[in-house]
Amino acid sequence: MKTAILTPLQEELAILVAQLEQFGLQKREFRSGGLDIFEFGEVDLLVANGGHGKTQFGIQAQYLLCQVPQIQLLVCAGAAGALSNSLEVGDVVVATETVEHDYNLKFVSRPLPRFAGSHQIIEVLQSLPQTDSAFSVHFGAVASGDEDIVDAARGQELMNLTDCIAVAWEGAGGARACKFNQKCYVELRGVTDTANHQAAADFEANLVTAMCNLAQVVIQWRATLQPSGAAQQDVGAERREAIG
Repeated sequence: MKTAILTPLQEELAILVAQLEQFGLQKREFRSGGLDIFEFGEVDLLVANGGHGKTQFGIQAQYLLCQVPQIQLLVCAGAAGALSNSLEVGDVVVATETVEHDYNLKFVSRPLPRFAGSHQIIEVLQSLPQTDSAFSVHFGAVASGDEDIVDAARGQELMNLTDCIAVAWEGAGGARACKFNQKCYVELRGVTDTANHQAAADFEANLVTAMCNLAQVVIQWRATLQPSGAAQQDVGAERREAIG
């Protein structure tokens, strides 16, 4: 399944691409319109920047899907704040669904928009063995909205409203683009903070760790889809040990 991963921020993209290379994957870089795209042909993967915020991410996701119609699965991959106490900084969240929490209708009363992640991909990710005890992989809903959650009370309110375990910005933009184009979608997030008054500083301090852990999940997942998947996982494990 040809897959594209879009990261909201350039910093996230740089870390993810560097980690994929350190795992031994060869990249080919090309430009399409305003997008710099990194292709990792061994695992049938494209990686690019999706832009900050739901709207920009949706625009760039739509553009990429038009330029590369062979893409069957789009992944939004980046940082998130933890809403649930079960999450630790550095953990990875696989969104079972993306909930657009800032879609605030006032004329009528309707449930918040919710976009299910691809069941097929989620099942594959659930079947992956946990090979690194430094972080855990969680499965649950992720809240999506153009709002920095930097207050514990607001974080608790949002968790109660949405039943989400983490919060980020762009997921709903990617989900809407995929729904429109009838493509599969899933959101992956590395936890950088706990959505409180220290969120901004924690984000900066923990982004590399969170994205490196997310990259480990991605490479383990993509390796299982190849005939030599087991061997690639072994190589990945060796490289993880080598880079600490």
